[in-house]
Amino acid sequence: MTIVRLLAAAVGLLVIVPALIWGGELAVELIVPIAGLICLGEYAAMAFPEDRRVAFSWLAVGSALVYGTALYVGLHWVAMALALVVMATMAFVALRPGESLQGAADRMSRYLLGIGWIGGLLVYLPLLRRLDQGILWVFLLLAIPWAGDTGAYFAGRAFGRHPMSPRVSPKKTWEGFAGGITLSVVGVFIVRAASPSSFGVLDGLFLGIILGAVAVVGDLSESLLKRSYDVKDSGWIMPGHGGLLDRVDSLLFVGPLLYLYLTVVRG
Repeated sequence: MTIVRLLAAAVGLLVIVPALIWGGELAVELIVPIAGLICLGEYAAMAFPEDRRVAFSWLAVGSALVYGTALYVGLHWVAMALALVVMATMAFVALRPGESLQGAADRMSRYLLGIGWIGGLLVYLPLLRRLDQGILWVFLLLAIPWAGDTGAYFAGRAFGRHPMSPRVSPKKTWEGFAGGITLSVVGVFIVRAASPSSFGVLDGLFLGIILGAVAVVGDLSESLLKRSYDVKDSGWIMPGHGGLLDRVDSLLFVGPLLYLYLTVVRG
């Protein structure tokens, strides 16, 4: 299984890295919506197993509104887009023929969670690419959770003894967490080597530790959802890793905070 995981990751890198380097902003803005649709399809299959096609359609419409507003209109209009999505989703569930009254509130919540989680958070990848030195920040966004996941996997296998959250993810251990944070920091400084003046050593340590920990929280959050929906993986698209959503769950949490750091903390 380890070999399968590594091969799947290598294939992903062979596709993503050249696109990021030579494709520019346009490649990112094409790749991310496609990835988003795949993730929404996986989420629809988990959250709405008996009605996945209708659910996917509504999730895609709502996510497109939030995503498109943030990327092409402006972040200051996202609150209005979210308000429209909330109202439209409540109306959609309320007016749909045959809707179960007992499950209506739960259904609304599942729709809004999927739209906010995937459509609302994935947009930060292209937003990071648009910043000065955008390619560097995209690589940093990818390096922190991916390096952390690799470090946690091997450290957990070698030294794991103390579970972090047995009910949510029994295989995750504090030893693996430490290994993940360590490799996240290493990943940050590997990216920094390409542009040493982009941020300082203390900033690198801060980003590696804090965002590495946030990546773990993102992964645990998706694990909690999968437990709640009684599925093992979000999908099958990446052998050894599960679905695409299983690979970007950490990235979804890291992206907004990295953008916040670059645009507000650093100014």
